[in-house]
Amino acid sequence: MNYVSTRGAWHDRPQPFSSILLEGLAPDGGLAVPQRYPAFAPGELERLAGAPYRDVAYAVLSTFVGDIPAGDLKALIGRAYTAEKFGSDAIVPIRELEPGLALLQVSNGPTLAFKDIALQLLGELFEYALARAGRRITILGATSGDTGSSAEVAMRGRKGIDVFMLSPHGRMSPFQQAQMFSLADANIHNLAVEGTFDDCQDIVKAISADAAFKRRYAIGAVNSINWARIAAQVVYYVHGWLAARRAPDGPIDVAVPSGNFGNILAAHVAKRMGVPLRRLILATNENDVLDEFFRTGRYRPRSAAETRATSSPSMDISKASNFERYVYDVVGRDPAAVRDLWARLAKDGGFDLAGTDAWKAVEASGFVSGRSTHADRIATIRDVASRYGVVVDPHTADGLKVGREHRDPAVPLLCIETALPAKFAATIREALGRDPSRPPAFDGLESRPQHRTVIANDADVVRAFVAAHAQPVE
Repeated sequence: MNYVSTRGAWHDRPQPFSSILLEGLAPDGGLAVPQRYPAFAPGELERLAGAPYRDVAYAVLSTFVGDIPAGDLKALIGRAYTAEKFGSDAIVPIRELEPGLALLQVSNGPTLAFKDIALQLLGELFEYALARAGRRITILGATSGDTGSSAEVAMRGRKGIDVFMLSPHGRMSPFQQAQMFSLADANIHNLAVEGTFDDCQDIVKAISADAAFKRRYAIGAVNSINWARIAAQVVYYVHGWLAARRAPDGPIDVAVPSGNFGNILAAHVAKRMGVPLRRLILATNENDVLDEFFRTGRYRPRSAAETRATSSPSMDISKASNFERYVYDVVGRDPAAVRDLWARLAKDGGFDLAGTDAWKAVEASGFVSGRSTHADRIATIRDVASRYGVVVDPHTADGLKVGREHRDPAVPLLCIETALPAKFAATIREALGRDPSRPPAFDGLESRPQHRTVIANDADVVRAFVAAHAQPVE
């Protein structure tokens, strides 16, 4: 399996997995995608029924990774997914709420968020690839709340890796902030940007597009622009379908709260590989750019001033990076069409696919969408606690609210639990009048010493900070 860019780079010399693993953005500013999606052979999925999560992970990931020996890849997967890290050998359990409605619990990792599933693997892959190549890397990332802590915990203390993580100053929950800022490892640098998550993401893209700087400091990415993260998330959609289906080839629907579009993109990829996922139900919060697109065909990212701070902060995103990978698929995997649309986006602030062949492809891809507000998530948290005795975090509540609106009783609905409620105590208190329980390891987290640098919303200022604290490679 080799990789090309959504905007055309590498199409004449496709790149192996290990190259795009460490590369981040392609030289043309596009995102790495497989030359083609692998397809499961007849009977291959059924043979995975009842298999341990690690075996499902190998079956999926080996189709995307062509340049790591099988034994090494199995060992990396084995170290990433342990009962010690994820609470049980199940790694990703399923909790049935009622017949035909269940939660896929992908939030049991070390930082209590679904990002751990991909980033624990990414930490192993990075360290392996760097050691094999005799290289080091400077990871530059942006987080709206969960990616940062998951990446930092996965990368802390690893050889040859420095991490610079940008977050929107004052826009994360106290728990999320403390998870990141309480880390004191020498290779971890937290930068609180005076702006929104989209500003942070724009800075990462601007610095990654500086070819000379990127080369000098070996800039790489752990955000979901890194294809390895998407591949790792495809695994739990295969695992979830195997557990939730009603018949050997029976379909299920999935409901996914979405901010940067990486989680539900993985569901789209699984579907393209032959997993019987019928409808992909996308839930947004008040920042409803993606809901608007899937309802109307119009894609219009909001400005920083228009991006609202909400009680599901990890979804406070108006420019979903992974959306470009999806558009690449619906325009027939034509990089020229992607370049044209993103040029229109830069010039006009958006584009409209309604009435085009690409929109027909969107309609055929199984996506439906909806929007959830603060009042909706409070009501959903209360209802789920009352009805099922289960406390969910506000992002999962968004997914449940929209998922239940689109629910078809004839088809099982699997809702993705993206984080544990301990990370969002203020919202849980408002909904239920009590604090959520938290694992003992996190007692007193917010009172621990915190280390972070507040920094201007300016790519040049961030670039200078990285240059002052990272080790150049040339």
